[in-house]
Amino acid sequence: MVPDTVAARYEYVGQAAASRSVEVRSQVTGVILARPYAEGTDVAKGTLLFRIDPTTYEAAYRSAQARLANADRNLARLKSLLALRAVAQKDVDDAQQAFDQARAAADETRKDYEDTFVRAEISGRAGRAQLELGARVTGSADLLTTVEQVDPIYVNFSPSDEDMLALGRDIADGRLLLPPGQHALAVQVTLADGSLFAATGQLNFADLAVQPATGTLQLRAQLSNPHHVLLPGQFVRVRLLGLKRPRAILVPQRAVQQGLSGSFVYVVSDSGRVAARDVVATSWDGGSWLIEQGLQAGDRVVVDGVQKVTPGQPAKPVAYNPAADSAGADARDGASIARPAAPLRIRSRP
Repeated sequence: MVPDTVAARYEYVGQAAASRSVEVRSQVTGVILARPYAEGTDVAKGTLLFRIDPTTYEAAYRSAQARLANADRNLARLKSLLALRAVAQKDVDDAQQAFDQARAAADETRKDYEDTFVRAEISGRAGRAQLELGARVTGSADLLTTVEQVDPIYVNFSPSDEDMLALGRDIADGRLLLPPGQHALAVQVTLADGSLFAATGQLNFADLAVQPATGTLQLRAQLSNPHHVLLPGQFVRVRLLGLKRPRAILVPQRAVQQGLSGSFVYVVSDSGRVAARDVVATSWDGGSWLIEQGLQAGDRVVVDGVQKVTPGQPAKPVAYNPAADSAGADARDGASIARPAAPLRIRSRP
């Protein structure tokens, strides 16, 4: 066997979620007069979504504006009389206070009037209207609709604490290599129908603590989603990209047998006899098993003819042609797949 550097496979079940989600609520009470947007369509920030009956708020705003204008005129008149010493300073101070109060009342009523125009706070996809035209809104407790931003979109997934511990140990021991100069791991998403999502994403969040109820750590990736192929709530498979496993030994799937004590392979010793060797096969990649323990460089593994051999039997090794197992799809993420240098076909000796 000739060790090589291969792409490490870490895959998890994930679920898509909106990168931003805002509940649309009214800050005023009143009857819904209009709903200009179409449910389930994209809206820009500031788009008018609902129109609340403005009659009461508009009247209050106009009245406040009139009081403000009167207070302004009165203040200006008293200031001119104060210059002539015709009024006391207290009269001017009282007029200033009345003007400030009138301006505050005008600002408040203007806000109430503007709140009758319920607009989108973010750009995104507006959901179904929760209240129909003619319904009365009682205030912020009533949900009108939700606007969700799905480009970019998040994918949440939760590896177990055992996986994260093993990952950390492998990196520390040099059994796993991180991408050089890359601060965040890239991810690849597989959709429910088995197709690959067009864009790759990047991890942008890791929770601070393991969830005690599930023993998992929540991770989150962000992906570009301009065509809205991914929607919130969809389940996907998430694969971490860029992790490399050096000095890896891969053997074709059919060479690994299952016995009562676990996995094993047949090897041919220097003396030309077959022996069974227990192995630990940890992951599957392109029709081959990654052997974590049990084999080392130079071992000759029996690939074909395993049904005809028994331990201790003399055998004549024949060079193995891996052409049938060497499809280009096996090499992923630009990593080379270790090809067995010494797997063998076996011809039994007479």
